[in-house]
Amino acid sequence: MFLRTTLLRRVVATAALSMALGSTQAFSADRELLNASYDIARELFAELNPQFVEHWQEEHGESVEVKQTHAGSSTQARAILQGLRADVVTFNQVTDVDVLAQKGQLIPDDWQSRLPNYSSPYYSTMAFLVRKDNPKDIHTWADLAGDDVALVFPNPKTSGNGRYTYLAAWAASNHDNGNDDAATRDYMKRMLANVEVFDTGGRGATTTFAERGIGDVLITFESEANNIRNQYGPDDYEVVVPPVDIMAEFPVTWVDKNTARNGTEDLAKGYLEYLYSPEAQRTLAQYYYRVNDDEISKEFAERFPQTTLLRVEDALGSWEDVMQTHFANGGELDQLQRR
Repeated sequence: MFLRTTLLRRVVATAALSMALGSTQAFSADRELLNASYDIARELFAELNPQFVEHWQEEHGESVEVKQTHAGSSTQARAILQGLRADVVTFNQVTDVDVLAQKGQLIPDDWQSRLPNYSSPYYSTMAFLVRKDNPKDIHTWADLAGDDVALVFPNPKTSGNGRYTYLAAWAASNHDNGNDDAATRDYMKRMLANVEVFDTGGRGATTTFAERGIGDVLITFESEANNIRNQYGPDDYEVVVPPVDIMAEFPVTWVDKNTARNGTEDLAKGYLEYLYSPEAQRTLAQYYYRVNDDEISKEFAERFPQTTLLRVEDALGSWEDVMQTHFANGGELDQLQRR
């Protein structure tokens, strides 16, 4: 019922909103906003954007058009550094926002302090999408290193989704073995050896698993896993959230230099602030994202299994150190794959 309602809202919204999903603009908006987002967020923002357009019209008497561009968040960050004039970013990796400050000087270094919850209006964790009846009996991160288990997830070198998967596996192993790095490296080597396909992004991994039928387990964000199951057939897949997992924050910011050039400072800030509103938080929860609004969290509590969530910074150190240690050329990931 929810998906049918969602599709109906999208059809209605096309009369007032052009999306970068193939729709055609039917009117001239007073102003435009460009949101550069991560690969698997198309359906989410196709739902959220019409809500914001209506909200802004009611509050400010101004018609606006929200356009989208989607790719891996690292790819999006590079595109902005190379000149894409996105007004806002809604990414799935803190480091991909940091680079806009550190390399492009497009935003201030303290961008995370400008909005609540470290500028993360919603969050997720990693989940395992398995085939009907969970034939390989997958329940924990340790199970992914077993014999005859074929994994699919995006390449951690190119995808925030893939990096969170890698870091969740490492952190969960350390959590369970008392921070024995040697044991964790042994586990990671065996787990990575089970990867059947390293796609470049989350949407490619979904296609590999659900449409090409490759692999026993797709590892992706909990939100994506549930939406894939609903899209491709609830009776054909199961979603497993392991008992120890990583907190995947979804950072957002307006891009100061671009909004100044585009004349969209107030619109960009209003758009991101709207993501914290009860209406937007409810929509996020409907798409299986975990939210910080206590009332909405209670309303959707049955959707989200209990799990111990580890923050990257607490379990593994600063993002800067994590990127250098694990994902730089010659880092832990490269070494594990060579062994």
